[in-house]
Amino acid sequence: MLLDMTAISKAFGANRVLNNVDFAIDRGEIVALLGANGAGKSTLMKIMTGLYRKDGGMIAIEGAPVEMDSPATAMRHGIRLVPQELSVLPDLSVAENIFLGTLPATGPGPLGRVKRDELNRRAAEILAQLGVDTIDVRSRLGRYSVSEQRLMEIARALAGDARLLVMDEPTASLSAPECRRLFDIMRRLKTRGVSIIFISHFLDEVFEICDRIVVLRDGQNAGAFPTAQTTHDAVLGAMLGRQMTDLYPAAAAQPGAVRFSAEHLRALPNVQDVGFSVRRGEIHGVFGLVGSGVEDLGKVLFGARRKSGGALALDGSPFEPANSSQAVACGVGFVSGERKSEGIVPEMTVRDNITFPFLRRHQSGLAMSTGSQREFAQRWIEGLGIRTSGTEQKIGGLSGGNQQKVCIGRWLVDEIKVLILEEPTRGVDLGARKDIYAHLRALSDRGLAVILISSDPEEVGGIADSSTVLVGGRTAARFDHQVDAQTLMQIATRDVAA
Repeated sequence: MLLDMTAISKAFGANRVLNNVDFAIDRGEIVALLGANGAGKSTLMKIMTGLYRKDGGMIAIEGAPVEMDSPATAMRHGIRLVPQELSVLPDLSVAENIFLGTLPATGPGPLGRVKRDELNRRAAEILAQLGVDTIDVRSRLGRYSVSEQRLMEIARALAGDARLLVMDEPTASLSAPECRRLFDIMRRLKTRGVSIIFISHFLDEVFEICDRIVVLRDGQNAGAFPTAQTTHDAVLGAMLGRQMTDLYPAAAAQPGAVRFSAEHLRALPNVQDVGFSVRRGEIHGVFGLVGSGVEDLGKVLFGARRKSGGALALDGSPFEPANSSQAVACGVGFVSGERKSEGIVPEMTVRDNITFPFLRRHQSGLAMSTGSQREFAQRWIEGLGIRTSGTEQKIGGLSGGNQQKVCIGRWLVDEIKVLILEEPTRGVDLGARKDIYAHLRALSDRGLAVILISSDPEEVGGIADSSTVLVGGRTAARFDHQVDAQTLMQIATRDVAA
């Protein structure tokens, strides 16, 4: 066994986050590590990579006990993390990013000059091992796509003689073709004896690429399954402690008049000709693969990015916000898909984060009424089922699903008529996803028009009452009824191929 972790325990104060957890992986094996947010996956990986010290248990590498007391120790044993958030320097070359911190030089320290020819040769050799021949190692990394930059993270790990890769949500921002390319690379690494721990919320991907599945729940082992001998339902049952049924709530009963519309909308370079409408009491899904324009559309609708052509209308009147503040004043809210960088302020409290779009509602004279803020925050902590120690907890300490509920909760005021959401369940576990879908349906039942922009066809097919498909920045199809995920993907991939 390459890595064997036995009876691993960890507590933060009185909060016991891991309780006698076992995990093992052999050479050339791909193992999924699954669990709801807060199950203990992140803590276990941080212990494995030397970021946290375990309180109890044993770690062995090829049968020999190891004290994983620092990231340097983990790296010496060939353990490398490929993080969910890209950790690259876009203004450096591809080769410089691959060998960041270990650049071949003529001498030590600042007096040594980088051996450019050797650097580029070695970088090209590593990319060749991955089967990548479309990237110029001398080029600036920032010119390449997110998926190609993620390949550089993997190449960097291989440059450090990785024997075990920990891949945290590696497909979260990749299109279907990009996922297939990544899986081909993972299979290539497997044949070379590299082991991979695959952390993902997408079960279809897990069943496609992984040999085994290990599930954590509430800081304990909840199940271990050979992938070929188990089912989605069995894995979900282990993750949640119950069988997951009815993930998506029932469709809207009877939507009302058109609340918001876009016609021939353009915001170059990625939004070229988009049109759709959403009615009161309706959830309208906008689906597209990465690169289709879905990444930019939400900000254009919200006024955070200027459109270059076309028309927007709210309740039949022209809607031309010069900025997002004007959009909010007109009753339009927005939940960004970039939760960590645009959706929350991690070091501020849940109270601050859930109230900041409407601070004037909580003013008493010239001063801010923290009592009013707490009352609003507590109302939606309870109403949305946000798991937190209270209104004053820093939001950075919450799970992704609970952070997302805060981002939605801040818009639950009477003034909001339209709510735009980008990738609302990206990086969110299945239990929290079900809660979020239920709350979105409750909002539409209250008369809100909900615009859900997503690159997940299952999500759009499951929750949306009507849908628009984007391909190449343009509307490729519109549906005024629910449509299944397969149809959405057929349209998106057919047009891409064409």
